Amino acid sequence: MGSWKSINDCEAFSSLVRCAENLPDLTRAGILTPERIERFRCSGPEFDLLYGCQRVTGEVLDLLQSLADECELVQQFRQMRRGAVMNRIQGYPSEERQALHTACRDLFSEIPACTPATEQAKKEHVKLRTFLQEVENGTICNSRGESFVNLLHVGIGGSDLGPRSIYEALRAYRITGRNVFFISNVDPDDAAAVLETLDLSRTLVSVVSKSGTTLETLSNETLVRAALKDAGLDPQKHCLAVTGESSPMDNPERYLRSFYMYDYIGGRFSSTSVVGTVMLGFALGIDQVEEFLEGAAMMDEAAEEEDVRSNLPLLLALLGIWNHNFLTMPTVAVLPYSQALHRFAAHLQQCDMESNGKSVQRNGEKLDTKSGPVVWGEPGTNGQHAFYQLLHQGTEDVAIEFIGFRQSQRLQDMEIQGSTSQQKLVANLLAQSLALAIGKEDENPNRRFPGNHPNSLLMGERLTARSMGALLALYESKIVFQGFCWNVNSFDQEGVQLGKVLANRILSAMEGKGEEKSLENGLLRGAGIA
Repeated sequence: MGSWKSINDCEAFSSLVRCAENLPDLTRAGILTPERIERFRCSGPEFDLLYGCQRVTGEVLDLLQSLADECELVQQFRQMRRGAVMNRIQGYPSEERQALHTACRDLFSEIPACTPATEQAKKEHVKLRTFLQEVENGTICNSRGESFVNLLHVGIGGSDLGPRSIYEALRAYRITGRNVFFISNVDPDDAAAVLETLDLSRTLVSVVSKSGTTLETLSNETLVRAALKDAGLDPQKHCLAVTGESSPMDNPERYLRSFYMYDYIGGRFSSTSVVGTVMLGFALGIDQVEEFLEGAAMMDEAAEEEDVRSNLPLLLALLGIWNHNFLTMPTVAVLPYSQALHRFAAHLQQCDMESNGKSVQRNGEKLDTKSGPVVWGEPGTNGQHAFYQLLHQGTEDVAIEFIGFRQSQRLQDMEIQGSTSQQKLVANLLAQSLALAIGKEDENPNRRFPGNHPNSLLMGERLTARSMGALLALYESKIVFQGFCWNVNSFDQEGVQLGKVLANRILSAMEGKGEEKSLENGLLRGAGIA
């Protein structure tokens, strides 16, 4: 890996600072025009990005191109896809790993970007296809010869948020009679609430942990195995392991089947690996899984385009850099106008904030600029009746990324008062984008909308397995590009480790193994637990 620049080391940086002091006023007549909307439009796999409502000019875009070139963003992305060790901090102990989540979907190219990793992914895909065939034809069934109709997915963090959000997005395409349930929180009420709804005799359990040692996941697995035994069932005939090869979970005496994930795939980037595809394959079938992977692969290829105006993930990333680092906007709201994407923003919270919530550069030096923003969001139109008041008239300035589709997913709609529900949804989406940009003057100050709130609009035709794959890869690449731009390691998560260490100390104190006057014991007494 080379010695990369951070954005404030680039010649374009000072020019972008100057441009940020002289922004286009979107509320002025003649600024936001049909011509501007058409000019500031980028098409990529499955989606078009309309960014005329961003506070950018042609000059800003040119400078963002220069910034991308100076930071060698596309070159770094290409090196990542081809197996460079990107997960490292120079001069300090770190994970020293490749970042090859893209290899999991690079199954359809005659010349994969990283052949060894893709060959491993293909082997797991063949294993999955065989397993699903056995479930379908009854070779794998319960002790009474009945088919499995439920899958319980047990994981946490990247082993839960991504797969869960994608299942929710694509559940419209489920195989008839198949259902997936999730347990993630170590809170025992989470497991209890799910288990009481299931016919365990017809349920497969997919336990997901790369290390095979994740505390929350193993705790929940123990609860699930106890429930299976209480129902007179053999857990080995119901439980699948999705884990690292040779991990403690890679044990045929405890699991019906093992699927392997590898060190070069980070948890939050693992949804296109067996972490997501085992569950999705059971729910949707292998053909839909391959559509999903193909959509992601198409977006990965598109991310290697040099021209920022033609590279959808790079453009979205640089618009985010512009808003966060130059317009000093601390948060970004991802607002999908699709109820099926109701868990997608939660996945992006982890993927973005765990990746780029860093303050140390890859050379070990302190970062001199802002890194990742706070990411949040909810679906429209529900959000309009919740927090849009703040977006329009509050004192916090929020960057906004809308996501919408021209057609409804299930194609079940009807005309009500002259328009269909999907038309109403899209009309609200377009109206919010426009209203945030242009605002509204009024003599009554309480009814005045200042406008000039920058926002982008991602428009797809319909939410399908292919477009969901493309959307996931779009945001994964956006996050990676931004991390490269800030010169941070987007692929580790040291920030979650300290809490784990202290939790283990507190557990020891609960068991009476800690020192009486320790801080942990003092905290337990203060909380009324000791």
